[in-house]
Amino acid sequence: MSTKLLSLFSLCLVLCAVMLACGGGDSANTANGNTAASGDKIGVAECDEYIQKYETCVNSKVPESARSMVKANLETMRTAWKRAAATPQGKAALAQGCKQALEQAKTTMGSYGCSW
Repeated sequence: MSTKLLSLFSLCLVLCAVMLACGGGDSANTANGNTAASGDKIGVAECDEYIQKYETCVNSKVPESARSMVKANLETMRTAWKRAAATPQGKAALAQGCKQALEQAKTTMGSYGCSW
């Protein structure tokens, strides 16, 4: 299980870095406390689908011992994606990135019994 979580965490970090680079990340939003809360939409259909399916999987299938770490990674990703979606270039990159993230999650989260 730790290998799966490490792979997932690595994927999250890579995607966050790519999304921040594409979206130009505005540090003022974080400094002012304007971070994405759970349930917020990204505004990119592929990303919103990913988050909805991922949250359903985490809440229903991931063991409680790993759930808080997985949820924290998801919130980090959600915040980065929300920032990236603030620009047209970021939105375009997010659509493809979120499709890839969903495909990757099918593999990494399938071991928990999640169906996508």
